[in-house]
Amino acid sequence: MIKESESRLTFAVDLARSAGAKALEYFSAVGDLVIEQKGVQDLVSNADRDVEIHIREHIARHYPDDGIVGEEYENVEGTSGHVWVIDPIDGTANFVRGLPAWCVVLACVHDDAVKIGVIYEPCNGEMFSCAAGAGASLNGRKIRVATTSGLDDGSVGVGMNNRTDTDLVVRVIGALLARGGIFFRNASGALMLAYVASGRLIGYTETHMNAWDCLAGQLLVAEAGGRVEKQSADAMVVRGGRVVAATPQVFDELVALSDEAYGP
Repeated sequence: MIKESESRLTFAVDLARSAGAKALEYFSAVGDLVIEQKGVQDLVSNADRDVEIHIREHIARHYPDDGIVGEEYENVEGTSGHVWVIDPIDGTANFVRGLPAWCVVLACVHDDAVKIGVIYEPCNGEMFSCAAGAGASLNGRKIRVATTSGLDDGSVGVGMNNRTDTDLVVRVIGALLARGGIFFRNASGALMLAYVASGRLIGYTETHMNAWDCLAGQLLVAEAGGRVEKQSADAMVVRGGRVVAATPQVFDELVALSDEAYGP
């Protein structure tokens, strides 16, 4: 099982790097992108679709019995019990406007748990990677969440989406500011979770995230010594859900703050 996990992690890192290189080619010619609007502040480009095809083809070639769940195309049913959950470009709104805050996201789920998580940020060449039980790394070097004394001791990533009331985001930011905290947002939930894992942010909260945006980052945070709300990975793949992740010192307070802001 350890060798299987190591093999899949190596594959995921290599695939994320090649997908990131392909995405960078599009990013360097961002003015030529074909962009569509799926919803409010919800964009997709030909780059998203082509990079996802690249990822799917490589998974099908190396792990033909695995399932695939991605943002842009239909799910692929597998027989191995392993499911790859992928986002070719998280932060498309940044990508299409030439902002260098986007990433390639790969997670592998098995037995209702995330086993592999990779987030690659090509513009800065940062590869965040982890396997369950083996710790988290940034470009091959181990990372840990920050050591904090409270919510006033660092910045908290705050996500938002077009599926929930914007008032909820206003509430959580207000509650955070009232506690002396600072909020951070770069329009890529996956990247912000990676920043929690690497100690740059002390926490992250969002009312609802799709599995392809959060599963890899949640495992990264957990493997870097942080805490994440307990969830069924299989259920997250089907319908997504709330995400709260933080350093051990502020996790309970961030959960309580999120409960207060978002309601039942």
